[in-house]
Amino acid sequence: MAAASFKPRAPLQRAIKAAASQLAIGLGRMRWLLYAQSGSAISTPLLVVVVSWLTILAVSFGVFAKPNATAQIALLVCALSVAAAIFLILEMDRPFEGLIQISDAPLRDVLGRLGR
Repeated sequence: MAAASFKPRAPLQRAIKAAASQLAIGLGRMRWLLYAQSGSAISTPLLVVVVSWLTILAVSFGVFAKPNATAQIALLVCALSVAAAIFLILEMDRPFEGLIQISDAPLRDVLGRLGR
């Protein structure tokens, strides 16, 4: 039975119908929002510029630093932390795929219950 053809007779039925309609509208908005956000928000030219800039900085620090173990370890740690930060930014841009994911099980559960 479609929700539009359902004629509530009691106040409780009217309240339930209104709540179900609001829930369906909210799910529809969420679905469109997920579809709209499926593309990447990070532009490739910006990412290339940032990585190039950080590479130039790391190379220049390596050229001007005296070659000792402390300087090399510090450069390595800095390079790894910058690489991890860029990796996290790229992973957070796509929340439903990649190594770090959020679960889509609650959304699938609600859609399954609405389909009954």
